Amino acid sequence: MLKIEELVHAFVTANCDFDKEIVLTNFFHSDWEADILLINNSGFSHEIEIKLSKSDFKNDFKKFYTNQKSGEKFLKHDKIGCGDYICNSFSFLLPMGMIDHKDIPEHCGIIEFYHDEDNWETTFYKIRESKMIHEDSYWKLCDKDQFMRNMARSLLIKKFELKGKKEELIFKTPFGIQNKK
Repeated sequence: MLKIEELVHAFVTANCDFDKEIVLTNFFHSDWEADILLINNSGFSHEIEIKLSKSDFKNDFKKFYTNQKSGEKFLKHDKIGCGDYICNSFSFLLPMGMIDHKDIPEHCGIIEFYHDEDNWETTFYKIRESKMIHEDSYWKLCDKDQFMRNMARSLLIKKFELKGKKEELIFKTPFGIQNKK
């Protein structure tokens, strides 16, 4: 069975250009953790939320944010849908056919994947482009110094987590390197 770390690795390897965008995984911003956060050279950001089950997908629409000044509570997707969100666009990354596309709000992009366990190949299909939620740069809405501190802390934590992992992860190498016997 495909582990989420392997899915993220496959997606990033197949779809991201590290020369043209910042690519972060499991990065906290706003009040939520972005499974994948992409920020391009122009400062436009795209959050990709991975959902591997129908219940996990449905629970994403129950997440809320509490305004620190007013104490008002807002549902995450209400904020995204009305443009009051730090990211410029938002997509779901889902197994093929898991969710009927009509059940996904129009402002959300849809990326589906198929994982062939026999060949350990994962193929991604962009079903619907994400809509631009707002035109403001991520850097206009985010404190860059705080962002850099959060990114450095996140990378350090991930380094320690990887050093401590006991299970073996299977990452397909993008460089065509094979073990020689």
